[in-house]
Amino acid sequence: MTLENKKALKLIDQIIKEIEEAGIITESTTDQLKKLRPFAVEEELPVVAKAIRLAYEHIEEHDVFIIPIPQDEPLEEDEETDAEENNDDAITGVESFVYFLNLVKNQHKKVNEDELREYNEKFEAIAE
Repeated sequence: MTLENKKALKLIDQIIKEIEEAGIITESTTDQLKKLRPFAVEEELPVVAKAIRLAYEHIEEHDVFIIPIPQDEPLEEDEETDAEENNDDAITGVESFVYFLNLVKNQHKKVNEDELREYNEKFEAIAE
């Protein structure tokens, strides 16, 4: 299962191009995401549809994309403490949003779907 609609894929590419050139413009970016979501619903991709909805709600509320790119889990407990201390290195903003959109575009890969689920959890945690 993957987002296969050519219009949806073209829209994702357009969003990526615009935010790489001008950054996240709340109204424009959320409008485009709202146009994208029905494609995911139509293709019965619930994780993708939810991720897109949570993304535009997040951007509407914060005017930026503050969700970091999911990181690989530390292997040992000692590393976990280090990871928490180095959380300032987390990649957010345009770079994280482009990464997120590429996950949506290539959702058919299992690891990408898992990372979309992780984004969804972070969206929901911030919204609470």
